[in-house]
Amino acid sequence: MDLTTPASSAPGTGPLNVAVVLASNREGRFAPVVADWFLSRAAGRPEIETDLVDVAELDLPFALTPRPDPAAQARLARVSARLSAADAFVVVTPEYNHSFPAPLKNLIDWHHAEWQAKPVAFVSYGGVSGGLRAVEHLRQVFAELHAVSIRDTVSFHNAGTLFDDEGRHRDPVAVDAAAKTLLDQLVWWGRGLRDARSARPYGG
Repeated sequence: MDLTTPASSAPGTGPLNVAVVLASNREGRFAPVVADWFLSRAAGRPEIETDLVDVAELDLPFALTPRPDPAAQARLARVSARLSAADAFVVVTPEYNHSFPAPLKNLIDWHHAEWQAKPVAFVSYGGVSGGLRAVEHLRQVFAELHAVSIRDTVSFHNAGTLFDDEGRHRDPVAVDAAAKTLLDQLVWWGRGLRDARSARPYGG
């Protein structure tokens, strides 16, 4: 649902505005550890700027309606503006019961044009599956919204054992390389789609 549609970042050579969506609101969640790890990798890329969108802080209505009350409209408007301003997205998600968390689906469903013709990358975590089943479901959802999902992911299998008490990955070589690949692809698609939207408004 598109309640507000501010202009996206101006096209050109400026940094991409990347909204990093933290998908879990579970009590005692591990999500901030994974998100902080990813943000520290993104911080080394001068071609992007990040905005952390945490579902636990949004307090969005659960009942979808075309006529939300004024308080709900105000909460929606704040996050809608941030999603609309984004040139690209990275979703940091766990896997719950072979899929992704309900608060993330709620955030997605309240919006439409904000996702269109923009790239979406995924950083997942979980048990033996590393959250990859959640990612596969999300690819279908974002395809319906005319977003472009990035092929390569970063996934953490048995995530709780991989980080030390300071949030540092114990064996960072492979995951740092995976993060670089993800960010390289995100920048390529983000720049290309940003320029395309500027040249010709997307008609979806």
